[in-house]
Amino acid sequence: MADDQLTDKNGAPVSVAVDQANSAYAIMLDDGTVAGRTVFMAAPEAPGEWIFYHTEVSEEFGGRALATVLIAAAMADVRAQGITVVPICPMVRAWLQKNAEEYEAAGGRVRKATGKDMEAVEDAVQGGQA
Repeated sequence: MADDQLTDKNGAPVSVAVDQANSAYAIMLDDGTVAGRTVFMAAPEAPGEWIFYHTEVSEEFGGRALATVLIAAAMADVRAQGITVVPICPMVRAWLQKNAEEYEAAGGRVRKATGKDMEAVEDAVQGGQA
C-alpha cells in the first residue's frame, strides 16, 4: 500500500493495511488500534475479482470519516493490483459511484454483482468462511 500519510477528517493520522487473516482492509489509529474493516472475498469462478461485501467502523470512532478513508485506500490498492471490484457493500458501492470517473480513469475496474456473487457471499458468511 502507498506510504502517503492518511488522516481522518480531524487531521489525526491513520493507516490502512491488508488484514489477510480476515480477508479485509483494516484502518488503524496512530496507536495501532483497529477502528474498522472493509471485508472482501475472491469472486467465484472469476480470478482477479474481489467481492467487497461489508464495511464497518466501530461506533466509538464514528463521525471521523474513517469508512471513507478506509474504502478510498482499499480501492487504490486494489486498482494498483489490477483487481476488479465487485461491490456488494452499500458503502463501497456508494464510494465507487461518487468516484467512478476518477477511479476508472486511473485504471480501476468494477463489475456489477451477480446472483452467483450474492450466493457465494451468503454461503461464506453462513459457513463462517468469510
